[in-house]
Parts: sequence; structure tokens; C-alpha cells
Amino acid sequence: MYKTNLELIEKCRTFREKGFTLGEIIKIVGLPKTTVYGHIRDILLSEEVKKRIQDEHTKRLNEFNKGRKGKCLPGRTFLKPKSWSLELIFIVSHFMFDGQIKYCGCEYYNRSDYLIKKMKETIKEILKIDSKIYKRDFDVKQLRYYYVELGQYIKRKSKELFDYIKTASLQEKKVFLKSFFDDEGCVNINKNIRRIRGYQHNLKTLELIQKLLDNFSIESKIDIKYKEIVISRKENLIKFRDEINFSKGIYINPNRKNSIWKKKLEKRKILDRIIKSYKN
Repeated sequence: MYKTNLELIEKCRTFREKGFTLGEIIKIVGLPKTTVYGHIRDILLSEEVKKRIQDEHTKRLNEFNKGRKGKCLPGRTFLKPKSWSLELIFIVSHFMFDGQIKYCGCEYYNRSDYLIKKMKETIKEILKIDSKIYKRDFDVKQLRYYYVELGQYIKRKSKELFDYIKTASLQEKKVFLKSFFDDEGCVNINKNIRRIRGYQHNLKTLELIQKLLDNFSIESKIDIKYKEIVISRKENLIKFRDEINFSKGIYINPNRKNSIWKKKLEKRKILDRIIKSYKN
């Protein structure tokens, strides 16, 4: 024990002059932080000591991050289904097509109120996490799920789904295909050319979509130049409508400069019109 206050003050100042940090001195003398600081505040640390403190802080931070790599902070958890279901395929496929899978979590973008709402509700039901709906430019809505562990989980499941869906049931394949065309697809008519198109920069994904369409006897072509898959001819359009189709509530963007419709119409309604436009 220190005999006098002067001795205690002198000890604090001596430790500080030797390069001890405020925290280290507090542990040694057992006094409150404000008391110790009052005794040493006029003694500045050398640049060498400051660098040592910064290096130690960086080391502790790196060790902490390394220990929690790929894991959520305490209290930020979610369910991680191990087996596939129609709902999980719906979630993962939409993150794949019109979303972003990041290290820090996942985001989903769409203009469709229907898809944003359904995605939000399904994620809440299956993964037990929720998000507000954020408004972006050009009427785009966004869902944000910033969970480090979620980003790793969805990234892993998206890779698994790419292989799993090849031998999945027809109903599961329908969910996957509907997600793709709801997010990336459009339907149009140009003079006598009637077609459904689906855009995707990844050629392997287009090849997978083509193989899945074959399961429903729907013929398609891949246009490498424009990075799209194209379905044409009446019989194929009918099969697509009857087997896959666009979801109800998915509308075209009437504000596009190249839009021939100039009004808000459901894609499935346009598809019906195009099929009926055939004379035979």
C-alpha cells in the first residue's frame, strides 16, 4: 500500500514516464480512471510508445475478427435449414438472380411490390430474420440482411443449389425457373417475332436454365452475344405459360424508352396476348 497521496501520485507519474498506458496504471494502483488520469494527463507518451499501443490494439482486433470469421455477432442469429424445400429454393434463387450475396450479408432488389413482399415474408418465415423495405431510385425496392454468417450460408447454398436443382423434383425446378424469369425475364413482340427472354451474364447459368426448360419440353436458344436465353414459337410459349409462367403481380416497366406498351401490364397478361395473336 502507498503511505501518502504524494507517494501514490509519484508512482502514477513514474509509470507514465516509463511508457505505461492509462489502463495499465489503473490495474497496478487500483484507482479510478478519472483519478489516475488527473495525475498523469500532462505527461505525453512518446511516438514509440504510441506505436506500440496501436500495434497491440491492431493485433487484438485481428485476433478477434479471425475468431469470429463467418459468424454473426452475439444476438444476431438466424435459422439455417439443412435440407432443401420449395421456400428455401425460392429464397436462395432470388438472391442469386436479382440480389447480391456479400461477405457481410445479402441484399435483394426488385421493382415488384409482390416479389419484395413475398421475399420478405418467406425469409422471415424460413430464416427467422426480418428487414425493412428500402426505396431506391427508379421505383426499385431493396431488402437488406446484414448478417456475416448469412452471407456465408447463402453463398454456400447457392453453390449447392446450382448442382442440386439438376436432379431435383419438377416442382422444385419450377420454383427455380420462375425465380429466374420473374427476376431476369421479359416477354415481347416485334412485328412477327414473339418471344420470352431471360438475361444473365453467366453463361453456365443460361446453360442450366436451358437444361431445366428441357425437362418441360420447352425449346430455347442461348444468345451468347446478348447474354440471354430466348424462347420462341407458339408451342413453346404455351408450354412455358402452362408449366412455368411469370408470377402474378410481375409488371413490365412502362417507362422504358423502348417499351411498346406504354402502360403498366402484367407480364403473364402480355404473354397471353402474344399467344392469342397467332392466327393458327
